[in-house]
Amino acid sequence: MSSAPSRLRLRSRREADAEALFSTMADTQAMRWWSRAPFGSVEELRGYFAPADGSGWRSWAIVRSGEEQAIGFVSAGRKRDGVSEIGYLLAQDAHGQGYAREAVALLIDNLFAEGDRRIFADTDPDNSASIALLKALGFSLEGRLRAEWQTHIGVRDSLIYGLLAEEWRAG
Repeated sequence: MSSAPSRLRLRSRREADAEALFSTMADTQAMRWWSRAPFGSVEELRGYFAPADGSGWRSWAIVRSGEEQAIGFVSAGRKRDGVSEIGYLLAQDAHGQGYAREAVALLIDNLFAEGDRRIFADTDPDNSASIALLKALGFSLEGRLRAEWQTHIGVRDSLIYGLLAEEWRAG
């Protein structure tokens, strides 16, 4: 990856980040590809952002360097020793500036530095923006799980994209 200074940093996600991200996470279009419906209130989103619930997922807020307001978040869930699943969301007003790619790259660097050998993402086949991001970061399509999710928009297939530590280092 580039040695240019990062415009972003990752910090622990806080319940208070719900205020900054609510307009995106309450929006039907922004939440279309999530496995759940948009959030109905800031309080509901605060609950979602509450500290670890034992699920094995960790989350970090994406913030611009020198600022504290969240413009999105990245998450990682340990699936087994050396393997993590990732997820991400960027506030709508931060789209189109390369922030998602930069933030997910920071997450990938951290997970491989912690010893992961494989990282994967599960995305809807119609989520072209997420697919483009994963491909740009070097992820490979590994498979399609048919009728995998029952969501607020119906039963959906899932595409699995994976990245190995040696591929990231070679990239």
